Order: sequence, then structure tokens, then C-alpha cells
Amino acid sequence: MSRTSVLTSCSLFAATLLSLSAAQAQKTYDPGASDTEIKLGQSTPLSGPASAFGAGAGRAVVGYFDMVNEGGGINGRKISFTQLDNAYSAPKAVEQSRKLIEDIGVLAEVGTIGTAPNVAIQKYLNAKKVPQLFITAGGRRFNDPAQFPWTVPLYPDFETEGRVIAKYILKARPEAKIGVLYQNDDFGKDYLKGLRAGLGAKATLIVAQASYEVSDPTIDSQIVQLKSAGVDTLIEQSAAKAAAQSIRKVHELDWHPLHIIGGSTASVETVLKPAGLDASRGLVTTQFLKQPGDPAWADDDEVKAYRTFLKKHAPSVNPDDYSVLVAYMNVNALGAVLKACGDELTRANLIRKATSLHGERMPMMLPGITISTTPEDYTAFKTLRIAVFDGTSWSLSGEPMTAD
Repeated sequence: MSRTSVLTSCSLFAATLLSLSAAQAQKTYDPGASDTEIKLGQSTPLSGPASAFGAGAGRAVVGYFDMVNEGGGINGRKISFTQLDNAYSAPKAVEQSRKLIEDIGVLAEVGTIGTAPNVAIQKYLNAKKVPQLFITAGGRRFNDPAQFPWTVPLYPDFETEGRVIAKYILKARPEAKIGVLYQNDDFGKDYLKGLRAGLGAKATLIVAQASYEVSDPTIDSQIVQLKSAGVDTLIEQSAAKAAAQSIRKVHELDWHPLHIIGGSTASVETVLKPAGLDASRGLVTTQFLKQPGDPAWADDDEVKAYRTFLKKHAPSVNPDDYSVLVAYMNVNALGAVLKACGDELTRANLIRKATSLHGERMPMMLPGITISTTPEDYTAFKTLRIAVFDGTSWSLSGEPMTAD
């Protein structure tokens, strides 16, 4: 080989090394990430009082990451996903978070369900500077970037939902006599706070309110109390069991108020059918996701894709389970954020990407609904849709409505 050829070969080799070094230098990893893998974790109620809520959603999340890995992962990296049971217990949730971070070494804890577990782990994860990402809890307290910058919610907060309903009432029934039924915890109180704030000077339209405890066997007496107060507009933020009871009781009393229920209890399959479809006719709610069991979406391509995914990757899961639907939205959003991180798989960059969404739309979101976040405001949903039940399915009413 000539001297010129040797020099040329050496130059090419040096250039290749420099190129590889530059490419490697552009890759930045925190614990839980590498060239081939991204470790993520979640604790969820696989047992205990909320197991019906957490088990189905948990299987859907596991199935989603199985599907992603079958397709080659995200940016060429497979997802190593660990799911632990927290039994919907605050102490157990903290224990499992410690295991995920300190023993397994995940990059982030993602999609943890419920207010109580997320409140319990919030301080620990923020102290460790580990993302508590896209949690499934509607408490306004989770949008606090100043105090808890590592906690990013995704589910629409209940205060925003209450504000949207207030805006709807002021337009549809400005002289309403409002009665409010709410669950006596953050779930109900945040909604009521938003409703009052949205009504503003018209908060005097609320002529009666009644609360119930999760452990109460029935809410019949509260419904009778609200009817007796002369209410013509019944607004409730209650869990599925209480919502079904209230719909039936209103029907049994031959009472015909404008009846508004919370978006989390608007499932045709799991709430309205048990309550009675005829009794449910005329109900109003807020929505942001397509309802798989609603005939209105039977031929929708996204709904078909969702059902196909569950049939293959989580066949035991009920596609009409609302918690499963929300989990599906969450993991799609998570996948989009991880993809946007590219080769900078650090915890700080994960938070940056999750809090700089601009009008993103995830599969199964209703027309006109998108998510946006900023470093100053982590609330993803600013807009919801009003829907009316016609006895068979939900029909969207009017344009998307903001909480402003």
C-alpha cells in the first residue's frame, strides 16, 4: 500500500472515530435509560378497594408497551416496564415508589392512578427529582410547578370541569335553581369550587347542596332533599355507583330537572345501562374522549384500532371500562413525549417535553379537543365538550367549551 493510501485510510478511520464520538456525545442518559432500553414504572391498585378500577387499566398499559416493543420500541429502544401493586394504600404507594426508584432504577414513574396514592408519593419523587408523569388524578393540587415541578398531571382537573359546566349553565339556563350533589372529598370539592368560581356573581343560583361519603350505601335521601329544595337543575360530581343510583332515583320520583353528571361517570356501558337508558335520557355531561360503547362511534377508525389493540394485547380487559380508555390516552401521550426526547433521555428533558405540548391530539380524543402545557401551567386540558344523552348514545352539543 502506498504512503498516500495509508494516510487516506488513517484519515478515514480518524474521521469515523470523531463521527462516532460526536454521535455518542449527543446521547445523554439518566438512570433508567441507555442505547437499548428505557425503564419505566408504575404502581397501581391491582388489589384492594380500587382493584376493579386499577386492574383493567394496568393490563392495558402493560399491553401497550408490549405492542410498542413488538414494533421496535421508541427511537430504537425497548421499554422495560415494571408494574407494582399499591392496593390503593398511601403507605404502600410510597413503598412501591421507593422500590421503583432505588431498586429497579426507573427513569420515571408514570400513569399512577388516584388522588391518595399520588399525594402520598409526590414529595418523595420531587425530592428525588424523578418525574411523576401523566398521573391519572383530577385534583387541582397536582398542577403546582412552583412547589412540585416533577409532577405532571394529564387527566382534566375537576375544577376545570366545574368551570365548564358553569359556563354552560349561564348560557343554557341563566335563571336556574341549582342543586349540587358531590362526593365529600377532593374529587367532589374541587368540582364544586370550579362550579362556584365559574358562576361568579351568579353563584347564588345554587340554592341547595348535599354531599355523600364513599362508604354510604345509597344517596336516595340526598336526592329527595334536593328535589324538596325546589331545584330545577341538578349537578352532581359523584362516583359511578352513586351516579347510577341518582339517575334511577330521579326517574323514580318522576322529577325532571336538567341533570348534569361528571364526565368520569358518563360511560354508557358501566353507568347508564345499569341506571336504565330510558331514565338516563336527557342527561348532560362533559367529555373529552370517544366512548367505545357509544353507538355514535361504532364505525370510527380510532375506536376500531383501540378495540383491536385490546383484543390482541389485553384480551381480558373490557374496552368500555373508562379507566382503560383513560390509560390508553395516557400511554399514547407518554409515547409521544419519549419519542420527542430523542437521544436526550434525562429526567429533566422528559419534564421539559411533557410541559411544552402545543395543541397535541392523542388517539380517542373528541373532535376539537387537544392538550397543551407550559412550564408555568401543567394543566393539559383547557377545553371540554358538552354532550347530551338521547337514550341510546351521547350527542355532542355546541362547540368545544373552555373554562376561561
